[in-house]
Amino acid sequence: MKKICILDYGVGNIFSLKNILKKNDINFSYSRSKKDILNATHLILPGVGSFNVAIKKLSESISIDFLNNEVLNKKKPILGICVGMQIMATNGYENTLTSGLGWIDGSVKVIESKKLPLPQVGWNSLLLFNRKSYIINQIENKDFYFLNSYYFDIMNKKNVIAYSSYGIKFPSIIQKDNIVGVQFHPEKSQKAGLQLIKNFIKL
Repeated sequence: MKKICILDYGVGNIFSLKNILKKNDINFSYSRSKKDILNATHLILPGVGSFNVAIKKLSESISIDFLNNEVLNKKKPILGICVGMQIMATNGYENTLTSGLGWIDGSVKVIESKKLPLPQVGWNSLLLFNRKSYIINQIENKDFYFLNSYYFDIMNKKNVIAYSSYGIKFPSIIQKDNIVGVQFHPEKSQKAGLQLIKNFIKL
């Protein structure tokens, strides 16, 4: 039986994420305890706010060595959402240069949006698919809800599943083995977002 653990590290409002899981009878906990993380089959790393604050709060709430063991050694599937995806990077430049988890090589940088306002708020489309992945199976409507001023400048383009465009082309879905990240908020993206979460749980 699949059991999701949403990692509780005090970053962001996760009401919508809890709600979509509850409504679809998906078994989950919201926790920072090692027991709940160990017992979970899948992990979700949510995030709203800045890179430097998120990585600081995560390291204060959950042992990074423990989390690395679950994700990198045991290969437990994990889904990073928005800033939760960004802190998977090597480092980030938001407010100050800060080291990330280093799970996927790359840096988080401000979007060079030209005349478009920051943050990007609202619906945007997935486009320029880089490669196939189960994570986008059966998703017909490629519009998702975004809220971001920064993007993941990823080193190895093979880790990019899909791009979106907002002034620049930027990765909106990334994947490296069991590690998946999305720049948008699937929990606020209606039917397409629910399908993406269901696809992740199948891993």
